[in-house]
Amino acid sequence: MLLRSLLFVPGNRPNMLDKARPVTADVLTLDLEDAVPLAEKEAARTLVRQSLSSMARPGRSTFVRINSLGSGLAPADLEAVVAPGLDGINLPKAESAQDVDRVASLLSALEKARGLEANTLKIIAWIESARGLLQSYHIVSASPRVVGLALGADDYTLDMGMVRSESGEELFYPRSVIAVAATAAGIAPLDTPYVNYKDEAGLIKDASFARQLGFKGKFLIHPGQAEPVNRIFSPSAAEVEQARKVVAAFDQAVARGTAATSVDGKMVDIPVAERARKLLALAEAIANSNKGGKD
Repeated sequence: MLLRSLLFVPGNRPNMLDKARPVTADVLTLDLEDAVPLAEKEAARTLVRQSLSSMARPGRSTFVRINSLGSGLAPADLEAVVAPGLDGINLPKAESAQDVDRVASLLSALEKARGLEANTLKIIAWIESARGLLQSYHIVSASPRVVGLALGADDYTLDMGMVRSESGEELFYPRSVIAVAATAAGIAPLDTPYVNYKDEAGLIKDASFARQLGFKGKFLIHPGQAEPVNRIFSPSAAEVEQARKVVAAFDQAVARGTAATSVDGKMVDIPVAERARKLLALAEAIANSNKGGKD
């Protein structure tokens, strides 16, 4: 499952759902939480469930962001949207491993009741508070369903009493914690949306910095953000070519009985070779996804 670009789509807006269908994001995230007023929650659940099958597209996944457990709305959200066509859910405002356990248990019961294959529905957990940040690793380790950990910057800065800035310097620490916790658990760290959707240069700068921190993808709030974000979180042709050279040179060195060599005047040892192999694996996954597969 590719998680480079994850587009939020308001679950109560039929026109927005229609516009999202052709978008090239890896994941469509149909939103029942912040984008939907309380009075429209029930109608949004119905609309999202009806839309699931039509959102399917080769190489793309469909998730739903449910309301938080603390809202009391999450069980009804899950009851409404667990159906064929759903690949997973976003769990907002996660603050403990118990939050993940509860949602995983609800998913298991609904999978069984709906005749869906067990343990197929995935979870992306959201860190949106100081308490959640301190529990990040426990949250992502709570269930094998968890495939991603995301930062909700607006709620996090609200909880911390911060003013969110254009530069995003105040997010360096939570971004770093989330990147480390997710990577340690073997899942994808996913960056917070860039809210100025008309500023492509700012988006590119922000996403590029996130990639440098170790993030594997980024949430989006506008369809136009998908292409540049996909590009940033994908290996370039030059990177793929260089990775092939590195792997070939390293394998030849190992065959000669050494675990270090050089390529273009730079040392290549085990970590460098492993990084190159991971890059090539990502490039292959992207190519397979473009051909119509989800893995």
